[in-house]
Amino acid sequence: MKKEFISNSYKETYSLAMRLGSLINEPTVIAFKGGLGSGKTSFTTGLAVGLDYFGEANSPTFAIVNEYLGGRLPIYHFDMYRIADEDELCSIGYYDYLDEAAVLAIEWSENIEAALPKDTVFVIFSNQNENSRTITIECSEEKDFLKEL
Repeated sequence: MKKEFISNSYKETYSLAMRLGSLINEPTVIAFKGGLGSGKTSFTTGLAVGLDYFGEANSPTFAIVNEYLGGRLPIYHFDMYRIADEDELCSIGYYDYLDEAAVLAIEWSENIEAALPKDTVFVIFSNQNENSRTITIECSEEKDFLKEL
């Protein structure tokens, strides 16, 4: 299943993600694809609010993973930009997080594509111009929340 959305602002990206977060009621892996400044962290901020987390969501660039606890489901926000191999995935505890009843939001998922579960939800950011982007959300039929988005 696949849906495309056009976002012309931070607010529109945030709102789309907030709606998605409000529909998620089970552990879910969300893998982001898109270049620098395409909206991945903005999307995660809205996603967290949709999951009833009202703290601050920041880019995990230097921490590799940020944990947002206190919402309906824990959110683990990864930045895989500097992850180069399976050993590094193991050293950050990635596989342990997959066993959690949580939402994993993974930036730079291209770097770990082989390690993503088969029912991963992909969010792909394609810049149209300086202010506009297409956000494509793809998931298996098992994840029926996309029908409501």
